[in-house]
Amino acid sequence: MLKVSGLEARYGRIPALRGIDLAVSAGELVALVGANGAGKSTLLKALSGVQAASGTVVFQDQEIQALPPERRVAMGMVQVPEGRQVFGPLAVEVNLRLGAYRRGRARAEATLARVYAMFPVLAERRKQAAGTLSGGEQQMLALGRALMAEPRLLLLDEPSMGLAPRLVAEIFSAIRRLRAADTALLLVEQNAAAALAIADRGYVLETGRVVLAGTGAELLADASVRSAYLGL
Repeated sequence: MLKVSGLEARYGRIPALRGIDLAVSAGELVALVGANGAGKSTLLKALSGVQAASGTVVFQDQEIQALPPERRVAMGMVQVPEGRQVFGPLAVEVNLRLGAYRRGRARAEATLARVYAMFPVLAERRKQAAGTLSGGEQQMLALGRALMAEPRLLLLDEPSMGLAPRLVAEIFSAIRRLRAADTALLLVEQNAAAALAIADRGYVLETGRVVLAGTGAELLADASVRSAYLGL
């Protein structure tokens, strides 16, 4: 579904991505792990088209590197940004419907019902201002808003950041359900153990480069990954 070759990005003169190669197949969950500053979030922004980058990005057999972000969303590549970034003054349901702005009303209504089934708390708070939700509820809202766009590939940036362990478990349960429903996912997650435990495959980034790749189980068992990222 996604093939990235030689992807590079810079912040001024500072390299952020250095020749990234990776792939995500249909229905696959791929995890990106690495220390802060390794380039994980920059990579997702480059794929979404909100970060200038060079290289080749092919999504569903089409070269998309020159396409603006909204065209990528229309094709089915949707990002859940780091820090949730919900529209705080707007109601929960308005936030969700904004995710479906490129879809027809009938499709939006059907998708909204599925989102409420996945996250019942959002249905309970549909008229509540998004900014008054808890951190975990806002993360559910950000994920639900992305699902309203009917993604083929979902880019998740640090979905467990700042959440209590119980809420982290709920978010990862939702991610597993999406994977079971054949949504492809590219997951950036500081909690490397949790990410690799549910991933089909993973990549380890260091200073903008892929330094290791393998199945989730292989990376969990790798001594260098266990030492550097799992604290073992």
